[in-house]
Amino acid sequence: MTNSTVRTALLAVGGALGGVLLVAAPASAHTGHPVTGAGDGFWHPITGIDHLLAMVAVGIVAATTARGRSVWLAPAAFVGGMALGGAAGMAGVPLPGAEVAIAASVLLLGVAIAAAVELRGRHLAPLLALLGAAGLAHGHAHGAEAPTSVHPITYVAGFLVATVLLHVAGVGVGTVIRDRRTIRLGVGAAAVAAGALLLV
Repeated sequence: MTNSTVRTALLAVGGALGGVLLVAAPASAHTGHPVTGAGDGFWHPITGIDHLLAMVAVGIVAATTARGRSVWLAPAAFVGGMALGGAAGMAGVPLPGAEVAIAASVLLLGVAIAAAVELRGRHLAPLLALLGAAGLAHGHAHGAEAPTSVHPITYVAGFLVATVLLHVAGVGVGTVIRDRRTIRLGVGAAAVAAGALLLV
């Protein structure tokens, strides 16, 4: 991916994010603001620091551990797990330990960034399974915390859109830092520290 492509992708993400923010401005999942379904779902990953860190980190992991089209395998696994978890959470299906899993996912993603484990070969299946499980926990939290006044489909669509945008932003960051070992290690260490604090 060239620098020009990265710039174009980041501009597209910024434009899309700005547009959605304007549409979703009245809503916020972590406050008492009015809800709008998609808008409320959109804000949930952004206003929760644990969700925000993990979703950006997934994109960074994707860009630093994979090449070409395989970059999108990690985000796809996470989003797929998140959709399932969101449906389960909204249906009232319990998921014991979800909050611990969410915090742990930030820490483990930091390790993956620092170690730059390649997303291929024998590492591929376990890493994708781990990302899917992390997405399941995050999605369950979104679904379980959904206000009763929102439409389930639009709410889920909202948090999935926000998640994809955060993944793409992370891919942009990861593309810039993947060949800069010191910076990559620093970003990974910061994510590990944040995950450890969330676990306390």
